[in-house]
Amino acid sequence: MTDASRLKSTVYVGGLDNAVTVPILHAAFLPFGEVVDVSLPKPEAPSSRDPHRGFGYVEFELPADAKEAIDNMNQSELFGRVIKVAAAKPQKEAHEGLGSKTAVWQQEGWLAKHAVSEEDRLAAQGGAMNLDTVAEDPMQGLEGLDVAGPKPE
Repeated sequence: MTDASRLKSTVYVGGLDNAVTVPILHAAFLPFGEVVDVSLPKPEAPSSRDPHRGFGYVEFELPADAKEAIDNMNQSELFGRVIKVAAAKPQKEAHEGLGSKTAVWQQEGWLAKHAVSEEDRLAAQGGAMNLDTVAEDPMQGLEGLDVAGPKPE
């Protein structure tokens, strides 16, 4: 199975109670189709006593089964808590987005994608700014208007 098809057949399950285990999650989603894999990510802090981070992933054999699970289980209740069930998103690289150790504007391609002016695009490409493309100063020609109000007659 390719990564793209695996992603289409995997659902994210959020808002899980600490009492939820892999067999319980497997049993809860089994009515919607053949479950290939269930994972409950462990907390990153080694001192944490929580069994998981409050969310998990359920992978189905078929993408249609995953869609059926999303349609039927989203906003349902499991162990007294309302759970969120949605299509799983691809995992971001360690150097991408929030939680990265690199500033977002220094990441590859961010400036080219989010640049707002020609000056920014040129700066991102490392080119020198062309003086012909600089916009006129909107304050030019207002030097003599230092007194507010109507002109005295």
